[in-house]
Amino acid sequence: MRGRSGGGARWTPPLRRRRHGPDWAAQTPTWHRARPALIADALKRASARSSGNWFVVGASRALRAADRPYGRTVGGTEVVLWRSGTGELRAGPGACPHLGAPLRDSRVVCGTLVCHWHGLALEGAPFAGWQPFPVHDDGVLVWVRLDEVGGEEPTEGPVVPVRPVAGSGVDAVFTAVGRCEPQDVVANRLDPWHGSWFHPYSFVDLSVAREPRGEEDDAFVVDVSFRVAGRLVVPVRAEFTAPEPRTVVMRITDGEGATSVVETHATPLTGTDDERPRTAVVEAVVAASDRRGFALARAAAPVLRPLMRRTAGRLWRDDLAYAERRWALRSTGRFPG
Repeated sequence: MRGRSGGGARWTPPLRRRRHGPDWAAQTPTWHRARPALIADALKRASARSSGNWFVVGASRALRAADRPYGRTVGGTEVVLWRSGTGELRAGPGACPHLGAPLRDSRVVCGTLVCHWHGLALEGAPFAGWQPFPVHDDGVLVWVRLDEVGGEEPTEGPVVPVRPVAGSGVDAVFTAVGRCEPQDVVANRLDPWHGSWFHPYSFVDLSVAREPRGEEDDAFVVDVSFRVAGRLVVPVRAEFTAPEPRTVVMRITDGEGATSVVETHATPLTGTDDERPRTAVVEAVVAASDRRGFALARAAAPVLRPLMRRTAGRLWRDDLAYAERRWALRSTGRFPG
C-alpha cells in the first residue's frame, strides 16, 4: 500500500474505491466492545505515568515572531513566552513583577521583553522575584515546565512522542478550548470505537484489532479507512497509545502514510479546584509518506497546513462536545461505569 520503493515494488494508488458497504445505521454496533471499565483502565494507566510537570502551550511556529510575546494560562498560572535575539525560547510568569501588567500584551525588542506599562525589561533571567520557567521547543510544539502546577518529580525534558524523521513530513497544529478537564479529552481518544459512529464523514470500516492487555502491552490497534470523497478511502492500521497523562498518540503503522502521527495534547487552563474547568486541546499532525511525489506536499506545506487544521477542527467540534458531555456527567455524579 505504500507505493514504489527502492526494491522496485509495484506502484499502488494511495486511494481505494470502497465496495458498497452498510450505511451508517446498518454498521455493526460497537457499544458492547467499548466497555467503560476497559477505557477507564487505560485512562488510569495513562494518568499514573509521569509528565515531569511539562505542559504543551502551543505550536513552535506560533512563537517565531521576533517582536511579539506569546501568552497562555496553564493550570491557573499565567505564562509568557518569547524568543531571544538568537531565537532561543524564554518563558516565565505572565505578570510583570512591577505592577502586574499582562506581559503577553507587551513587546519584544532585540530579544528583550519590555513591559508596555512602564518599560521594565526582562531578558529571561531572574529579576525582582520574577523567576523563569524551563521551556522546550521540539520543532513542532513548545512545552513549559510548571512544577507547582504539575506536582510531580520534575524531569529535564518532556515526553516527546516519536515522529517521522525531521524534515521528512508536513506538520500542522490545531488548538481548541473546551469546558472539561484533560482526562475527558484523553478518555475520548482512548475510545477508538466511536470513530465511525460519531465521525462518519471521516472514518468508515473501523474495527479494533487488539485491545490493551496491561502496562506492557498498552496500545489500541485499529484498522480504519479515512474517507476522502464519496467511496474513495485510504485504509490504514494505526496504534493509539498514551505516553503521559495528558497525551494520546495515534501512529499509522501500516498503509498509506506509515509513521505519520497525530498527537493530542490536553493542557488544563484552569486550576484543579475551578468549578468551571477549561482545557486546551493542542493537536499536532505530522504527515509523512515514502512516495516520491510527497516532496511536492512538503513544498506546498504552507497551503496544506490550513486544510489540515480545518480537518482537525471538524473532528474536534464533535469530540469536544463528547469531552464536555463526559465532564458534565462526571461533575453531577451521573457518569456511567
